[in-house]
Amino acid sequence: MKPVHRLSAVVALTVAAAAVGVAATNLASAATSGCRVTYTVTNSWPGGFGANVDVTNLGDPVNGWQLTWTFTAGQTITQLWNGTASQSGGAVTVTNASYNATIATGATTSFGFNGSYTGSNPTPATFALNGFTCTGAPSTTNDVPSSAVPSSAGPSNPPPGRGPCDIYASGGTPCVAAHSTTRALYSAYNGALYQVRRSSDNTTRDIGVLSAGGYANAAAQDTFCANTTCLITIIYDQSGRNNRLTQAPPGGFQGPAAGGYDNLANATAAPITVAGHKAYGVYVAAGTGYRNNSTNGVAKGDAAEGMYAIFDGTHYNGGCCFDYGNAETNSRDNGNGTMEAIYFGNIKVWGYGTGNGPWVMADLENGLFSGVNAGYNANDPTVNYRYLTAIVKGESNHWAIRAGNAQSGNLSTFYDGKRPNVSGYNPMKKEGAIILGIGGDNSHGSAGTFYEGVMTSGYPTNATEDAVQANITAAGYGR
Repeated sequence: MKPVHRLSAVVALTVAAAAVGVAATNLASAATSGCRVTYTVTNSWPGGFGANVDVTNLGDPVNGWQLTWTFTAGQTITQLWNGTASQSGGAVTVTNASYNATIATGATTSFGFNGSYTGSNPTPATFALNGFTCTGAPSTTNDVPSSAVPSSAGPSNPPPGRGPCDIYASGGTPCVAAHSTTRALYSAYNGALYQVRRSSDNTTRDIGVLSAGGYANAAAQDTFCANTTCLITIIYDQSGRNNRLTQAPPGGFQGPAAGGYDNLANATAAPITVAGHKAYGVYVAAGTGYRNNSTNGVAKGDAAEGMYAIFDGTHYNGGCCFDYGNAETNSRDNGNGTMEAIYFGNIKVWGYGTGNGPWVMADLENGLFSGVNAGYNANDPTVNYRYLTAIVKGESNHWAIRAGNAQSGNLSTFYDGKRPNVSGYNPMKKEGAIILGIGGDNSHGSAGTFYEGVMTSGYPTNATEDAVQANITAAGYGR
């Protein structure tokens, strides 16, 4: 049976809305108005959905806009990109971002969102742009509503392209977790990337981005942590689902910190530059680990998902296990198939590839797999790029490993086929926790460095991942 995270509904509604030549007063002025809105449900899963909205201006240029509609079945927007959303009951208002405020005649602007629902998820019946109800065709009007958006909100230079999670969303596989200490992973994200705590007084500071969709504000960390030591206490989730990563608790293995928790990463141990901007990675030494055992929207059971991470391909060891991805919710080994995470290192106990390693493999619990067979698989090569893009994705009886140089070039596919020919991995029994730097049972003997990574709802296409790789190489790691 196909997993519910695959594309389950595409509902396109074409409507027209008057809304152009907007004035900030209630004075009458002639204006040609008209708009076409296409609302498409791009992805659906139990209790949630993703949607894309295209707004085409058929009248005079618009400079500053709001699109409004009403959900009739209790749907709620949980996260939106390329704009800001407010909702009161079923009434929704989406306002432009700074970089897409202007819609020229005949031009289209788009935004997307994730939402939740219970029972049914009907398409909104009508839309309005800047206070005008949809009419179906361009027209000339002298009636400009007082609620219209003023034209003072001029556009600013947009961020350079879409972020990785914008690309995944457009491919129908939206991010359900997005973690980075180096940059925003959505073009409109303007929140905190991570939190640091300094040892001098145990106070904390959120570290954000220099601008929406931009790079980390490392100078804020440097100022806050001057003349003392700082630890990374939280890696925030940019997806809006609050799947943040914090200090991993004890599980099958006790960590070295108080109460059996794992250590936190030194906030200054992995300095880099990204497109000329200083940033810091998450430096994982043995004993360090992050986890979230109570997540929202992460794949469970045999449901489809994808994930990528950017690692330092020269920092690794043979310990178990430097992972990023899906794990058990009780921090213990719950058997074959209860995990699906990216592994990077050169341990050979369970599986390995060609050369001496390190290898990108999948930690599926009780096995690191480099292909369909347990143990050796000849198609999984040694990879040690300074900046490494590593990908693992899985769906019903199908999974893949891909990787590439995060500074240039394309992705290579190291495995694409059926689940391992070992009992317990088909169907999978994923539990939906998220780990970084440790194994599913809190085994913490590994080493590595993490810069960014995401997890998706649904199985991304190679084309979507190739577009994400192009975004990564353009981001400027190490430059």
